[in-house]
Amino acid sequence: MPDNRVRTVLLAAGHGSVDLYQGIVPVLVPFLVAARHYDYLEVSGFVLAASVLSSVVQPLFGLLADRRAARGTGRWLIPASMLTTGLGVALIGVADSYPGTLLAIALSGVGVAAYHPEAARLARSVTGGGHVGMSWFSLGGNVGFALAPVIATPVLIAGGLGAAPLLGVPAVLGMLATLPMLGGRGAAGSRRAVRAGAENWTDDWPAFRTLSTIIVLRSVAYVGMSTFLGLFVQQRIPHGVAASGLALFVLYAGGAVGTVLGGRCAVRWGRLRTLRVAYLASSVALAGVAFVPGPAVLAFVAAASLALYVPFSLHITLGQDYLPTRMGTASGVTLGLAASAGGAFTPVLGVIAQVSSLQVTLGCLVVLPALAWLLARRLREPTVENSSRHLTIEPAPLPDRAAGAALGRGLDQPPAHRLGR
Repeated sequence: MPDNRVRTVLLAAGHGSVDLYQGIVPVLVPFLVAARHYDYLEVSGFVLAASVLSSVVQPLFGLLADRRAARGTGRWLIPASMLTTGLGVALIGVADSYPGTLLAIALSGVGVAAYHPEAARLARSVTGGGHVGMSWFSLGGNVGFALAPVIATPVLIAGGLGAAPLLGVPAVLGMLATLPMLGGRGAAGSRRAVRAGAENWTDDWPAFRTLSTIIVLRSVAYVGMSTFLGLFVQQRIPHGVAASGLALFVLYAGGAVGTVLGGRCAVRWGRLRTLRVAYLASSVALAGVAFVPGPAVLAFVAAASLALYVPFSLHITLGQDYLPTRMGTASGVTLGLAASAGGAFTPVLGVIAQVSSLQVTLGCLVVLPALAWLLARRLREPTVENSSRHLTIEPAPLPDRAAGAALGRGLDQPPAHRLGR
């Protein structure tokens, strides 16, 4: 079994190989239109099937993962879902009808949804719940999504839709990278912890609902900015087309940096303090995006993207700690349903833009992270009460420097569940 640092990298790579397929569907759209002459309504059905099934049904798979984990049989979901995700995209090249193509894309979306709840639980086990380790797991997904056009476009240009089965290869490679983490003493220990947690832990649903609301606000702000940013920058900066592409690159790069930075800041200052500062900074940065003229807007795009992604991995660990007996459900909501809610509000923002302007639309987004900051002030570090004892989730010190070196400088101390009188 590889050491913790290598296991974290392998798990992040596996996560990237799954989220790659969320980015592949938009890449496939122009090839499907050109080869099979689908209209815009039919194409929108592809995007809807991929996005809804890959996110909205994640809580259902979270419930399944929780039940399987209690019996120690949940880990099979990970390799099965990874292969399903790749198989769905591979079948797009084989299907020659609209219903068949739609079902193939839906199958890939189901695979994505099934992967994340149990994979987030596995990431918690592999990294010990450490903030930096979980941020690397989250980063893997972001990188995979960003690499989708880089990997898929050359394959489809060279071989057309007939080459789509080759796009199933990353899923197989990701599964092979993940398999070493699915067995052994770590998995057994995780199953024992789940059984022990059923006896000793209680779930804090009010705090989890508050956290979910915060994640929804963040999702609407980020999706709204990313949807209209390209058009807005074209209006604000000379040579708008090139500036638009540069702005989107800055947006995605800032998100990658923010994901890793969030884990490191949480180690240094605590995750709730990091969360609050990030959302307050997001509100200021979004105001800069909306109202600062000229090329300086790019600096505010970078700041807004970075600040909105700093809390990304912290949402996962907080959700798991608020629902310690239902980590799969918590992961399904924080990674899936709540995080993707922004897409549902995009038409509302479109109406605002239609009746006013893009500047007013982006200006409205300033309110959302400010509300998230206010709600975050109500959150407290998770505690679990069990009769006369309190089970408090606190950072556990490493036993010695050698253990710290084994985890690697990039991975922080895992939190331990410590009983106190």
